Parts: sequence; C-alpha cells; structure tokens
Amino acid sequence: MVWIPGGEFSMGSDAACDGMCSLPGLTRDAVPIHRVYVDGFWMDRTVVTNEMYAVFVKATGYVTIAERTPTKEEFPTALPENLVAGSTVFTPTSAPVPLDDHFQWWRYQKGANWRHPQGPDSNISGRENYPVVQVAYPDAVAYAQWAGKRLPTEGEWEFAARGGLSGKIYSWGDEFRPGGRFMANTYQGKFPVSDKGEDGFAGIAPVAQFPPNGYGLYDMAGNVWQWCGDWYRADYFAALAATGKVVKNPQGPNAPFDPAEPTEKKRVHKGGSFLCTDNYCTRYMVGMRGKGEITTATNHLGFRCVKSPEPTK
Repeated sequence: MVWIPGGEFSMGSDAACDGMCSLPGLTRDAVPIHRVYVDGFWMDRTVVTNEMYAVFVKATGYVTIAERTPTKEEFPTALPENLVAGSTVFTPTSAPVPLDDHFQWWRYQKGANWRHPQGPDSNISGRENYPVVQVAYPDAVAYAQWAGKRLPTEGEWEFAARGGLSGKIYSWGDEFRPGGRFMANTYQGKFPVSDKGEDGFAGIAPVAQFPPNGYGLYDMAGNVWQWCGDWYRADYFAALAATGKVVKNPQGPNAPFDPAEPTEKKRVHKGGSFLCTDNYCTRYMVGMRGKGEITTATNHLGFRCVKSPEPTK
C-alpha cells in the first residue's frame, strides 16, 4: 500500500471537462468544484488482481453475486429460463451505431463471472496480474473486510488520484498524451466497433503498465472502473458546494438517487475504463464520476482498497 498524506483540495469538475457521448449535461453530476479535506490513509498501489482475489476465495469459500443463480423471489417478473447465473459483458458492434442506447453493446452473459469474465468460454489462466472484474459492490466489500481494509470514499479516491497536483484535468496533468506518450489504457478507434489498441492494449490490460501518478498509484485513470463506498446522488456535489464550507472527510449522501433510474440503488464508480474514448465517454478525467447498481458487475469494473492509520495511543 502507499501512504496518501491527506489534505485540502478542489474536488469535482467544471464545464470545460464536460464530456460523454458528445452530449453536454450527462456528466453534470461532477459539478460544481468544491473544497474538501481528507485525513491521511493507506491505499493499494494497484487495483485488486485476479491472483489476489483467488487467494481470498480460496481462504473463505466466498461465492460472488455473478456466480449465484437468481431466484424468483428476487426477480418475480423474470421468466424461468432467464434465472441463470451470469453477468454483464461488453460486446463490440459489427458497424457504427448511434451512441444513445448502450444495450447495443452490453449483454447479459450466462456463466460470466470473475473466473470467466466474458462468459464460460473465457478464463483467467495466465492473467493473474490483470484486474479482477465481474465483482459487484458486495463482492468488493467482502474482499476488503477479509483483508482488514475497506473501500475508499469518493473524496479519498479523488484526492489520491490527483497525486498531489491541483486543478488538473488528468491524474498526471492537463495534456492527455504528454510528449505523445499514452498514460492510461483507454479506447482508440470508433466506439463501440473496434479498439485499435494504439496504447498497447486492445481491451483490458495487466495492472501497472502505465506510469504511476505522483503518489505512486497505478491506473487511477482507464483500464477498469473502481468501486467507492459512497452512495451515488447526481446532486451531491451541488449540495456540498452549497454549504460554502470546506467539507471534511465526506462519506457520501445518506441514500442513493439517480434521476435516470430512481429505483436503483447505486454506488459511485471512479476512474473510467478501457472503454473510455473521446468519441463516447471521457470519464477518465480525474474529477469525473461514474455510478453502478450495487449488485451489477461488468467486465470493465474492479476495485482497490484503502486503510485508515492505526490510532495513536
């Protein structure tokens, strides 16, 4: 783990960083910029890998949500043939499509889980150093508790991602490719048809393949989204800013609310993924936010852990 010193910083984004699907407004949950203070803490240098998660599962016998067969009680309106264990998988389209319907490139795949990220015909053999994916929020929490750690708050995550820099667009500065160098695993090409892999990776990459940020943390942008402990509310940053104060160690709202899906219970995602691209989703920018229903896993979502320092005696 890496020690993150804590301190006061400007959290969030502004209109100059607004971008998703080339449609303004879809990332307005990241405004306005507001002042936050976080105490110091320890953070994993990388996201949790397949090898790390396998050790946890072997020690505990834990079964992830994607490996469990859904029940009729959980989904009373579902057809029996649809009550099968699985998870959500990105599937490229055969030709360019309008970017207003993500169901064109996401599918529910029977048998997809952390051991088989893209379905039963895939596996993680030889991919021990890749991020573990297909982990829902409770799966990440279970690992963190077993490891004597926890998931970061959104404030902690963003402070750490900034790496000691102030007001920058990315975790390394204001230029996406300084000197022509790729700094993160993102999507090159026409989304969602083909990732050209110009950054060295078409799809997910092993951890720590790009330079670390100022705190020595790897992959704080791109590769896989990362779960945070906070409930998601689209208006949360606006509520913090409205206090007119520096908010100390924010823990997130008391309850979730996403206007787009009001009945879904969502937690915050941060960092973007290998599917982020300037022609669809630019949320690898450090002040941006993502969101996800807590029992939903995907093949572009993982996590890393943090730990508070031991109290002084």
